[in-house]
Amino acid sequence: MHALIALMLATTAPDDNLVAFADAFDRAQLTQDRAAMERMIADDLVFIDGSGRRQGKKEFIEGWMTPGDRYDPLVLVDRVIVPLGPDAGVVNAETNLTGISGGKRFASHFRYADSFRRIGGKWQVAHIQVTRVAASQP
Repeated sequence: MHALIALMLATTAPDDNLVAFADAFDRAQLTQDRAAMERMIADDLVFIDGSGRRQGKKEFIEGWMTPGDRYDPLVLVDRVIVPLGPDAGVVNAETNLTGISGGKRFASHFRYADSFRRIGGKWQVAHIQVTRVAASQP
């Protein structure tokens, strides 16, 4: 039975609606669209930041809302979409988030995993894990 379930999950193609939702979620963050993030993120979000600290929806959204901060478009590297049945999935990738914060350019290199669940026909972000990628050594 377990092998059958594993085979079903492994052969499930990514849901186009999930991919579109994940893309819209990325845009909402980069454009600091608080209303969209409030709608898209589950109230019980588990957010594990790059330091390993557990936070929630409020802290995640506030982290994107610093006045004066601006973000450049993302380039996603090695994006993997893992369907977990018809109503759940994980989207992960590596990226170098860049922009302006406090009037200065910044860059943050990390890999993330966003876990989504569909409830009542609507996708929501349920869990976010961020792992910092160490700078390359010369």
